[in-house]
Amino acid sequence: MEYGLIGEKLGHSYSKQIHASIDTYDYILKEIKKEDVAEFIKNRDFKGINVTIPYKETVISMLDEVDETAREIGAVNTVVNRNGKLTGYNTDADGMTAMIKRAGMDLRNRKVLILGTGGTSKTATYVAKKLGAASILIVSRSEKEGCVTYEEAYEQHADADFIINTTPVGMYPNVGKSPLDLSKFKKLSGVADAVFNPLRSDLVLDAEECGIKACGGLYMLAAQAVYARTRFFGLQTTDLSLIDKAYNEVLKGVRNIVLVGMPSSGKTTVGKNLAKRTGLVFTDTDDVITERIGCTISEFFKEKGEAEFRRIESEVIAELGKTGGKVIATGGGAVLRNENVRALKRNGKLIMIDRALDKLTPTADRPLLQNRDMLLKLFNERYGIYKAVSDAVIDGNGSVSENTARVMEIADWK
Repeated sequence: MEYGLIGEKLGHSYSKQIHASIDTYDYILKEIKKEDVAEFIKNRDFKGINVTIPYKETVISMLDEVDETAREIGAVNTVVNRNGKLTGYNTDADGMTAMIKRAGMDLRNRKVLILGTGGTSKTATYVAKKLGAASILIVSRSEKEGCVTYEEAYEQHADADFIINTTPVGMYPNVGKSPLDLSKFKKLSGVADAVFNPLRSDLVLDAEECGIKACGGLYMLAAQAVYARTRFFGLQTTDLSLIDKAYNEVLKGVRNIVLVGMPSSGKTTVGKNLAKRTGLVFTDTDDVITERIGCTISEFFKEKGEAEFRRIESEVIAELGKTGGKVIATGGGAVLRNENVRALKRNGKLIMIDRALDKLTPTADRPLLQNRDMLLKLFNERYGIYKAVSDAVIDGNGSVSENTARVMEIADWK
């Protein structure tokens, strides 16, 4: 291969899509076992590669030259082959700096906790120093020299201002986990997570629920790729406009657009139209549930009850929310459980279709919405919940075409 990414497990990577969005070179994902890394580097059968977990530190001793920044950090994520001479760089530092600045996080004179001890942790330490942090502590699950344990972080450093996660906790496919309990830290101003898949890790979701600035790692990934391209081709300057271009283009393909709102608010009709216009895959949670249970939802309610229906609904939502690239129309009660909201938000933007009560229609095939009185009761119970869990709200009183256009605009599909 000429250009690409090497690592142990790359099934979760978006690097190929990102590099395709910034240039025309062929970029290949190549999984390599630990025992084969040295041979791959020795063969030098590439022009430029990125290096990811767990080889960012391993490859250093295999290179002819390591630039000053990468050497200071102690980790390499970009290797360039110039006439048989291998030079290592660290563009992760540029990427992480871009991510933190874009999120509006000011680390100057602040206490920063960095979770993890690998190559990305070393990058985060370097970046925090460059951004003026007053105090930097590395948090490790094992009692490593120079680190604090998570227990010590809770007990002695609950006054931390910023947390940067460099561990893989919460990364696909092991979603739904967070490396630490944010409620212990009462002074937090920001949380940055190098995890990019899902788009919002549980650590990021926890921060958002607490009203704390938070960002996931996709922007860092896009930025470091643009800086890597500069190294690959020996360019004098980096085209910074490519960062937002790469980020936005990839985000469109990997993020779900999740439609929430009252039954009969138009989630399914708008969702199908939206899928046609964006090329995303349309999915209706109620349709998936119906296929799974083998009968109508009304029949299932009568036979098994609402509690069992909600259990199955949560299973379906957890599966759908784990991956992106979809338009998801949710059932009216889907967002009543916080676990469902979090599952949908990991890779999705939740948009409420706010349709006026007098335009909503009761129907016999909806077990909780069979007449006008039931509709009014449900509206009063749920309207505030829909608004609270949504990332954005659109006026849903227009035509299908108008409502679709409103969703596209707010979801950055212009």
